[in-house]
Amino acid sequence: MTEVGRPLTGADSLSVRIGKTLGKAFSLAAEFEAGAGITILFGPSGSGKSTLLNCIAGLIAPESGRIALGARVLFDSKGGVNVPARRRSVGYLFQNLALFPHLTVEQNVKYGLAKMPAAVREERTATILESFRIAPLRGRKPNELSGGERQRVALARSLVTDPMVLLLDEPLTALDALTKSEIIEDLRGWNASHEIPIIYVTHAVREAFALGERVVVLDEGQILAQGTPQEVLNAPRHEIVANLAGFENVFEATVQSVSESQGTMNCAVGGSEVILEVPLGAVRPGEVVRVAIRAGDIMVATSKPMGLSARNTLKGRVMSLRREGVTVIVMVQAGVKFEVHMTPGACQELKLEAAADVWLVIKTYSCHLVTRRLDEQELK
Repeated sequence: MTEVGRPLTGADSLSVRIGKTLGKAFSLAAEFEAGAGITILFGPSGSGKSTLLNCIAGLIAPESGRIALGARVLFDSKGGVNVPARRRSVGYLFQNLALFPHLTVEQNVKYGLAKMPAAVREERTATILESFRIAPLRGRKPNELSGGERQRVALARSLVTDPMVLLLDEPLTALDALTKSEIIEDLRGWNASHEIPIIYVTHAVREAFALGERVVVLDEGQILAQGTPQEVLNAPRHEIVANLAGFENVFEATVQSVSESQGTMNCAVGGSEVILEVPLGAVRPGEVVRVAIRAGDIMVATSKPMGLSARNTLKGRVMSLRREGVTVIVMVQAGVKFEVHMTPGACQELKLEAAADVWLVIKTYSCHLVTRRLDEQELK
């Protein structure tokens, strides 16, 4: 995949602006820039993430647009430029790793350095094996390694050629949290001295927060949002982003009144008489909005709370309770069905049970206005 020996600038960013049609039902239109560090490419299955990586790598030619690494143009439809994949200096780690089963760890890592002098091959291989803590495994075959060890070998093989950009297509999906964390720290350590753009595809919200300096959300071939993980995933503006980011409660509410001086508006939840105060949006009384709230951002009281800074206290009734691990999931009817997450200790202390009357306490700025997936405004 990579051409060996290209000098690293450390300051080159990856600039992507492409259009690609795949069949009659899907088209990709993406524009973003990724600097040195990890950019998370986030989105549901079938959103176009792997297609986008393949366009960057040169495995698929876009129909229009431009891809560049700093001043070096890799693809330009207007200029007739399409650098072959082997000359792009792009490292690509696929989900299936594609290690050669008949080669040892050392031989797998050396594979991309075949045209280099023997001394350089030895030095680079030894350095990368140490960087990813797999030097003691150099003589083993892939079937003699754990899942985490195979991932380290695949990463080392992708990076030993000194690529100018690294593409990672859900490389750590099958690994436990500790192994993921250790591998990512090794990758960060390597990139601290190389400073290249890394495009990391994942479905996991925790990985997006833990790894990425930036997040790009892709859905149905369109970029819905991009920015820091906090900007994009903690304050979603699109319903699909809210769903991906783990907002368990998404429902309709009708705007009753607007207070521009307070920066808020009152909405009737689900067509009921339950009123919820939410941040001000560009809507008028009578219009219907979509509201997203995380289950963990809702507090529960068994008597009406007084003297709180939280503006919303909604009276409701417990519909059901179930425990999942260290979390109790409480379903409460309060205009709409709310999902609330509590600790077992809190649930026991409140003596919650089905059919009990409760009050839900929700801060105004825990409520996020989101647009539907198929709104015309969203698709423009």
